Amino acid sequence: TGQVLEGGVGLAETLEAVRERRQELRAQDPLPEEEGPWILGEGVASMWYGIGNTALSNPAEVVVELEPDGRAHLFTSAADIGQGSSTILCQVLAETLACDLDRIRLTTGDTGTTPDSGKTSASRVAYIVGNAVRDAGSALAKTLVAEGAILLDAAVDRVRLRDGRVERLDGRAAVGLDQVAAAIQGRDGQLAFRGWFDPRTTPLDADGQGAPYEAYAFATQMVQLYVNRETGEVRVRRVIAAHDLGRAINPQAAEGQIEGGVVMGLGFALTEEYVPGQTLNFSTYLIPTALEVPEIVPILVESDEPAGPFGAKGVGEPAMIATAPAVLNAISRATGTRIWRLPATPERVYWALHGRALHGIGSTGDGGR
Repeated sequence: TGQVLEGGVGLAETLEAVRERRQELRAQDPLPEEEGPWILGEGVASMWYGIGNTALSNPAEVVVELEPDGRAHLFTSAADIGQGSSTILCQVLAETLACDLDRIRLTTGDTGTTPDSGKTSASRVAYIVGNAVRDAGSALAKTLVAEGAILLDAAVDRVRLRDGRVERLDGRAAVGLDQVAAAIQGRDGQLAFRGWFDPRTTPLDADGQGAPYEAYAFATQMVQLYVNRETGEVRVRRVIAAHDLGRAINPQAAEGQIEGGVVMGLGFALTEEYVPGQTLNFSTYLIPTALEVPEIVPILVESDEPAGPFGAKGVGEPAMIATAPAVLNAISRATGTRIWRLPATPERVYWALHGRALHGIGSTGDGGR
């Protein structure tokens, strides 16, 4: 597209991270090349993913309000569907206000009180809504410092926010945020602040040139699996997943996102197939269960995205995207043949191994194209 990225590009680092971890694990727990009919295959795939909507306005708006007890109340319609975004948004606000997480209150998904923060999709919440939260929090922080300076009889540049209070830099005095809130309310000052963020993008022209996203996620994943040469069955032994997510606001949640995305990708690669008129429920649409989940080794590669809140990006869909191609590459390494149609069921792998297409679809040896 001709877009030049100024920072936050950690693709090479993800490749190196996977290589290093593979070497470490190989020394600790070497996998045999063959076990009876089972053949080892290793496959690698890398990916990039644009954060947010493609070349479209994609804004988020939030409100942060100072309460009488000095706590900050965040209002956002961003829906947490299990990915932990509510915690991350509160962490962004706590960091902006230099206070503990327990001093943040949250109201989310209330159409009567929360502004439009946009949809939960496109791995956008941490990056786009997080920036809106930081925008509102910064405005509140500026007000708190200014009012605290008055109460402390000090210049604005001689005080700071710290541990839920405004204190003088010389440490001689401090005032709690409840006192600051009372002072602001006493003079009818502003207690609620709106935050807004929309990534800078441009549409693609007729030649495909432009800047469709402001930030991109990058990742590399390696899949280590075994293929049964007699039956075509595939068993995934390990997935090493290195993801450039900018700064990890919540490392544990990020690792959980990667693990969940990998499992979804394994279903896409190996078992999940919808056949109109035949696939009616989960007895025929097969998703991975706990029994099929392999060892997953998440690696967080932090690249410090210039436009992200505290350098963060997103890690929603990216963990799924690289999984299926890495699985297919591993099957190809193990068998010497290429599967062209997903999912790579035992039937498709078996017929690929035996130089025949499944059900007569595709040419000989194409794995059921």
